[in-house]
Amino acid sequence: MSYPQPDPAGDEPLAREATALLQSLVRARTVNPPGDEAVVQQALAHHLQQAGFHVQLLEAVPGRPNLIAELGTPDHHHPGEPVDGKILTLLSHVDTVLADAGDWRRDPWGAEVVDGELWGRGAIDMKSQTAAEIAAGVGLARKGWRPRSGLLRIIVCVDEEVGGTLGARWLCEQHPALVRSDYVINEGGGAQLHVGDSRHYSIGVGEKGVCRFAVRARGRAAHASTPGVGDNALLHLVPVLERLRDSELPIDLTDAPRRLLEGLGLLTPERSADDAVLLLRERAPSLAPLIEPMLRVTAVPTMASASSKINVIPASAELRVDCRIPPGMTVDVARERVASLLEGLDVEVEFTETIPGNGSPPSGPVYEAIDAWLGANDPDAGASVPTILPGFTDSRWFRATFPDCQAYGFFPHRHMPLTQTYPLMHAADERIDLRDLHFATRAYRDLIRTLLG
Repeated sequence: MSYPQPDPAGDEPLAREATALLQSLVRARTVNPPGDEAVVQQALAHHLQQAGFHVQLLEAVPGRPNLIAELGTPDHHHPGEPVDGKILTLLSHVDTVLADAGDWRRDPWGAEVVDGELWGRGAIDMKSQTAAEIAAGVGLARKGWRPRSGLLRIIVCVDEEVGGTLGARWLCEQHPALVRSDYVINEGGGAQLHVGDSRHYSIGVGEKGVCRFAVRARGRAAHASTPGVGDNALLHLVPVLERLRDSELPIDLTDAPRRLLEGLGLLTPERSADDAVLLLRERAPSLAPLIEPMLRVTAVPTMASASSKINVIPASAELRVDCRIPPGMTVDVARERVASLLEGLDVEVEFTETIPGNGSPPSGPVYEAIDAWLGANDPDAGASVPTILPGFTDSRWFRATFPDCQAYGFFPHRHMPLTQTYPLMHAADERIDLRDLHFATRAYRDLIRTLLG
């Protein structure tokens, strides 16, 4: 699999288009809730239609339209009709989390470019990917390119930041024929991982599931002025909190985490997984906290409740724990991990929410095309590595609805490593290096041509 060498002069119009699109997207306040994505989606729809895409806007509720754009072979004319070949979907969302302008050094919706960086809410998560994917598709379409076989879909969703109920989930459940995909490229990968003197690009292959639980303790109520009369249930949770703080659950190396540690040069036949993690902490102390959750069950206390009155010793107390499990791990195994962690404590445990992890193989046409593109466009980087997101993206709905769909997270950052980009997501001063935006736009253009001909 070969790719042409970068052509800075020839790629300049593509870069300008991606920058202009991102600026217009950032300037639109699509904070969810309420979202207010309609104006943005209508503008993107017009932009894609002018380039030759068939476009539909579908909404679960008025004012929250999802965009589906298709570019098929010369004889493909109707959205949703049968396709001879593979369907490649470039997926993104345009809703964002809140931004408090008082916490920012620059206007969160100003889309200012300062020293080569574009500032604003959504610059990384993930209006940059929307802009890059659309710029890539539109650039090809304007030049008359059409798939040799198959279909290019660009899907821009609403509502991802609060679970996708009105966006990707609704599309997959209510309109599966319109969004069926063989291949999906979405958010959740492409960042650089720096370990010692080496650097590696990530390709997101999966997402952790949840196995949330409640821990309850019992005691005896009494007036708070006479603590010796009662038995404070809240204090029975202290050993639970200490265990959750101090204990590390064992490493569980499913296929992707194993390949990740091997690709980073940390796991070898002579070095155990535990030793590999210790070496990661030594060589990349700022990266380790982002990698380690991919390797094991995590259990983080987030909510506590006890007495409803300040002057009453509680007879019962409850702790809510957000527990995340790697893809490929069964819920039963996760519960065993939790049981071993809390063994010997006088508490009750109730599992309240379980969602298995989801993933795609670290192999196959899309993964290999991405890997080859990275090798051609940044040959000094080490081998690319598969990574797992600790949280969710819209990829989970496509994997669940279309079991054969291969979905990957990929937005390549050449100049800002993961340790720089991750702390900016959902935080103040979010911004992107425009060279990374342009790098990703070229990647999507080339991957489209490789995968669809």
